[in-house]
Amino acid sequence: MTPSPTSVELRPLALGEIIDRAATFWRAHLKPLFVLCLGFDLLNYIAVKAFTVVMTRTVGVLPGMGSQAPAGTAPTQALAQSGTLLGLMLVLYVVLVWNFWVATTAAARYVVPAQLGEPVRPSEGLRRAASRLGTLTGTYLLSSLWFMGVAVVLCLPGSFVLGLGVVAAVTGKGSGGSTALSVALIIIGAIVLGLGALAAVLWYFLRFMLLPPVLAMEDVGAWAAFKRSGALLKGRVEQGFLGRGTVRAMVLSTVVGGILIAVSLVSGLPAWIVRLAYGGNLLDPAAQAAIPQALLVPAELLQVVGQSFFTPLSFVVTAFFYVDMRVRREGLDLERRIATVEPAPPSP
Repeated sequence: MTPSPTSVELRPLALGEIIDRAATFWRAHLKPLFVLCLGFDLLNYIAVKAFTVVMTRTVGVLPGMGSQAPAGTAPTQALAQSGTLLGLMLVLYVVLVWNFWVATTAAARYVVPAQLGEPVRPSEGLRRAASRLGTLTGTYLLSSLWFMGVAVVLCLPGSFVLGLGVVAAVTGKGSGGSTALSVALIIIGAIVLGLGALAAVLWYFLRFMLLPPVLAMEDVGAWAAFKRSGALLKGRVEQGFLGRGTVRAMVLSTVVGGILIAVSLVSGLPAWIVRLAYGGNLLDPAAQAAIPQALLVPAELLQVVGQSFFTPLSFVVTAFFYVDMRVRREGLDLERRIATVEPAPPSP
């Protein structure tokens, strides 16, 4: 049984207090959180590794990816290869995000009770996540459909400008002015399209930030969890710009995301050194496939281990934020105080 944490005073917390308390909790429970997270990170590594192997061996060398395409490669073949690559990337994205939700749900089931002073084992989080897989997957599908609708709207302006550039390039052949205009439109369209796609991804993780803790702590169905996670974030919880739930979620995600990106870059240095030393051109799948796996795999596993120490910090912040939103919106602190009051002895 893991030791119970220091008694936590339930009250509305400032953003800095949430980060500070989450960091303190993370340090105090580093070992169980590391063990819990390592398994999910290894699953992610296996999925990414499998994608890399399939890409280099099945898709082969794509035109424009650092090597010359084989002579006689037909445009339709190149298009088929590109479509296969995009399909594999989509499958990988779906698997990684789904695994992220499962990991966050398992961690939340451990962190929230421990934060409230209740004895809990990491294995209880895994059992809870396993028992909620059906509901979690259903909610994940609902959130993905919602994400696709938002992504279409946000990517539409960039796609429109990019399309105008392509049309201008096709219809204005031979004219210098038309060529310059088409290039400018294509560049602007690509930038706007990329920003729209990035905004859609950020919106997705902010909108459903509290979905895993809801699934971990509340016995609700897929649709109810979908609505519940949005209701906890919607609107204001205090005055000022930082009083909006979504803004608070954005600030917390930005701070923790910056930390995790820095850790990933540092822990990934050995793998990048191996790739540069043996692979040469990072955009050439053939060169990357020739890297000795006996050197690359240990370097990549070192990155996985490094990330597994710090990734739980994001899970802890999410769990603490969930508790804070329930304190602010539903008076969770008052409910627990009432529940802990001893009943009066019966009168004789």
